[in-house]
Amino acid sequence: MQIGKAAAPASHIAHAYPDRVEVRGRDLTGDLMGRLSFTEYFHLLLTGEEPSDQQRFFLDLLLVAIAEHGMMPTNVTARMTLAADPGSLHGAVAAGILGCGPVILGTADECAKLLSQEGDPVAIARRTKESGRRLPGFGHPVHKPLDPRAERILELADEHGVSGRHVELARAYRSAAAEVWGKPLTMNVSMPIAAVMLDLGFPATAVKSIPILARTASLLAHLAEEQRQPIGFRMAAAAEEAIEYEP
Repeated sequence: MQIGKAAAPASHIAHAYPDRVEVRGRDLTGDLMGRLSFTEYFHLLLTGEEPSDQQRFFLDLLLVAIAEHGMMPTNVTARMTLAADPGSLHGAVAAGILGCGPVILGTADECAKLLSQEGDPVAIARRTKESGRRLPGFGHPVHKPLDPRAERILELADEHGVSGRHVELARAYRSAAAEVWGKPLTMNVSMPIAAVMLDLGFPATAVKSIPILARTASLLAHLAEEQRQPIGFRMAAAAEEAIEYEP
């Protein structure tokens, strides 16, 4: 039984032949290997087109900005998973990525949806507050009053002339949030990631791929360290000590 609407039975990404691999219509070994950086190759895989200089520059920038942030739940989860199953590097990476949701790491996706909405930022912010929800892209438990990563992205977007309607709208939401909440709220890194990607022509559906790819690199670094210097079980012990049992 078929569920959902079926697309044409075809893929436009890649195919392996006996003598070559073709990726997005290009010869992998004869054209791409040795010519494209991984960031450029990621853009080609994701969109079917090689990036412009600005797209490559900002993809690099955004991947670097979001890859690492210390002992976040994604990294803790991955380390504890590897401690429990030392032979499952791939499982530990998967465990960390599974935490990429609307609270941690997945908020750029929510910001892209917000920036794609029609409507007045103040009115949308007010409805969000009245419903008891958080405004995507605002607030941070550590970075106050500014998230230095967000400010640097906006600064470079202005310098490179890529700040467009979505970056302008992100700044409008910053003003709207301050008005509705009665105090300035930190614009966190997720909002400019979404705004810059949209202004560079990426579809909103592609925005979440940036934190996922970036954090995968970070998880591999944490897991390499975990293999050399295990602390996963210390984290588990710390959780046991911090949480009281109430029968």
